[in-house]
Amino acid sequence: MFITRLSKKADEELVRLVQQGNERALTELYSRYSKKLVRYFHRMLWKDESKAQDFLHDLFVKLIEAPDRIDVGRPFSTWIYSVAHNMCKNEYRKQIFRKAVNGNWTNGQNVEFIESDLDQQAFQGQLENLLSRADENDKSLFLMRYELELTVSEIATIMEIPEGTVKSRLFYLKKKLAGMLKVFNPAIN
Repeated sequence: MFITRLSKKADEELVRLVQQGNERALTELYSRYSKKLVRYFHRMLWKDESKAQDFLHDLFVKLIEAPDRIDVGRPFSTWIYSVAHNMCKNEYRKQIFRKAVNGNWTNGQNVEFIESDLDQQAFQGQLENLLSRADENDKSLFLMRYELELTVSEIATIMEIPEGTVKSRLFYLKKKLAGMLKVFNPAIN
């Protein structure tokens, strides 16, 4: 069956078929990436499920309307996450502008730490809380590396920064998060 054969094709082969007008190839790419992308958008866009779904929809509409704009010189996974990352950056800029216009900009957000003997759910909740308050680059970096499990090289390509910078930012981000979450491991000084 044709659909079965599509599921065995590499992303880049599917992109070539999409650019030739093959709707089934686009459907296959959607099935491969939609859950990961909506999870990425959800985490990056203030856990707003409808906004995450809208962004996923908008991203695939872009693919439908202009498949020739897909950068075939890069792996599709890197390209699509770059587009998603840029969409989030644009949304942050819009939100900052809206807050500034409405006079709702606030500095300094307090993070409350929960005391001792907490289970994994509490740790996860606290980590989510810290990530929701992190700047867009730190949040995106963390999600790409530890949730989407992208390589340092892929992240560097997506964020358009050197690999050494990715490694350095990951190191300092982990150190910062470890310090803020030390209540969960008192052995950390």
